[in-house]
Amino acid sequence: MRRIWDFSDIRLDIPMLLRARAPVPIMLLVLTVLGGCDDRATKAVKPPAFVRTEIVRLQDRGSSATLTGDVEARIQTELSFRVSGRVVVRLADVGAHVDAGDVLARLDPKQQQADFDAATANLAAAELQLQVAASTFQRQKTLIANGFTTRVAFDTAEEGLRTAEGSLDSAKARLGRSKEALADTVLRASAAGVVTARNVEVGQVMQPAQSAFTLAQDGDRDAVFDVSESVFFREPEDKITITLLSNRDVTAVGRVREVSPAIDAKSSTVRVKVAIENPPAAMTLGSAIAGTARWKPMNQIVVPWNALMATGATPAVWVVDPQTRTVSLKPVTVDTYETGVVVVHDGLQPGERVVIDGGKLLSVGQSVSYEGGAS
Repeated sequence: MRRIWDFSDIRLDIPMLLRARAPVPIMLLVLTVLGGCDDRATKAVKPPAFVRTEIVRLQDRGSSATLTGDVEARIQTELSFRVSGRVVVRLADVGAHVDAGDVLARLDPKQQQADFDAATANLAAAELQLQVAASTFQRQKTLIANGFTTRVAFDTAEEGLRTAEGSLDSAKARLGRSKEALADTVLRASAAGVVTARNVEVGQVMQPAQSAFTLAQDGDRDAVFDVSESVFFREPEDKITITLLSNRDVTAVGRVREVSPAIDAKSSTVRVKVAIENPPAAMTLGSAIAGTARWKPMNQIVVPWNALMATGATPAVWVVDPQTRTVSLKPVTVDTYETGVVVVHDGLQPGERVVIDGGKLLSVGQSVSYEGGAS
């Protein structure tokens, strides 16, 4: 089968030339013609790339963010014994609701009872010593008034009275401390609330100030969230909408009450506490909730996510020059990444035409054709 090429109206039958053993000059002519054809093909003008574009404009956008958190008590108290001892009774468990003064646990009171009995006996002895010292002083006082005793004896009696009075005061204080220590063997709830943690078991030896229970007091409730620090780049509206995840019909409104001044080193988040206004009964402690914060609407430029390219490590978009219909890569600053779109903070001006599809194979200065003409 013969292959025929057309080179500018010159028709060459290559197989026939080969069979005819054409002279070398003819073969060189053929190769020269082929080489010249390749040069013309290389120098051919590259057709414009077809892309989809759009003209960017400012849009009035109100953004929002929704995060999950949980419900916590405004006031949480760590309850502990003031004295050491072995636990003999535990009456409360996690989740139990207690009233102020309810007994939560007891320690073995033998040591404290012994100290109380000794202090009681010491007080009785001090009272007796005071009676004797007072009687001696009164007698010496009468005798010195009549001149039947010496000043030394009178002073000694007076000093004995003062010492007995001091011993009585010391005995009373010791009895008070021992009485408090005996009472401290019983751990009571400081306020009405719910036990959220328990760190004590029967038979365990507790030390003073060692946490035994965590009590979430009744009253105000907070919605607690761990949020990214980027949320604080713009201040949201005051009111936060709170929704119970287990029942979307249960909602409430809250206001930011406290923002942690430190960033968590592990999660790189900031803890935010939102005071819930009139929390519904269904929003119990530990309930999983969603909080939605909204920002005031702003005029911003928004482009589809597939319009976003990069120049090095910097985000960029292809911009079309309306005069030459060529593209250039323009760096931009991204405000937020949202579903399907990118909000541009800086780098684009309203009225510029950007490539929203087909930009992956473009190069700087390349000619393009696009939908919509010059509109």
